[in-house]
Amino acid sequence: MTKKMTITSIKKSKGVSKLVMITAYDALFARLLEPSCDIILVGDSLNMSFAGRADTLSATLEQMIYHTNAVAQGAKNSFLICDMPFGTYTNSEEALKNSIKVFQETPVDALKIEGGADKAHIIAHLCSNGIAVCGHIGLLPQAVRSEGGYKVKGKSQEEQEQLIRDAKALEKAGVFCMVIEGVKADVAKEVAKSVNVPVIGIGAGRDVDGQVLVFSDMLGLFEEFTPKFVKKYMDGAALVKSAIRSYSDEVRTLKFPQDIHTY
Repeated sequence: MTKKMTITSIKKSKGVSKLVMITAYDALFARLLEPSCDIILVGDSLNMSFAGRADTLSATLEQMIYHTNAVAQGAKNSFLICDMPFGTYTNSEEALKNSIKVFQETPVDALKIEGGADKAHIIAHLCSNGIAVCGHIGLLPQAVRSEGGYKVKGKSQEEQEQLIRDAKALEKAGVFCMVIEGVKADVAKEVAKSVNVPVIGIGAGRDVDGQVLVFSDMLGLFEEFTPKFVKKYMDGAALVKSAIRSYSDEVRTLKFPQDIHTY
């Protein structure tokens, strides 16, 4: 069993080794993912991956607490981050109240909050009250409706400068790392260079401090849509369908169960 990462070791990885982060939502997959990952993120993407929703906005605090506890059961030696869902950190006091609830009701190590300089004061308030925070800048899934879709960031000089300001503001506020999503690779590289905490990319090129993917995307289990930045490491959906067809055929032809499966 590898030693569990800490905030200190995560920060020290900057410029030394790439961080591997992956999402999980249950104990079963968390147990499978843990040996190869530095950080497991309990993502608010769970309702997209498993509830058929079009975006992440429907995830509730109660859902995130339930799934965080499930993941913790399967990955007892992993550094766990929980996404704070949409609407739970609209102001500093509400954010602190909801963050304390997650910390008290789960063994999570840190929370992730979307937003740049505009959320820095909220993050600073959380950090000053003992809440470890991972930032999230660039494309913000929780802003998809207000922005009219998922739009790549960093296409203009103005956007590049704003991303750097966002990263620096979050670092000053006290985050120990941050996710950068859907950003032009050359811009993400400059953002990562602008701060002293790790910047973990998703759809942001290779010149950052680590990578994160949704496990059902990279295992090829989610068929409806595959973002450009996702590499499928297996065709999970095809394998599952094939196995279920075999089971179905064997039940109908009396090949299953056999004597070895019978009491």
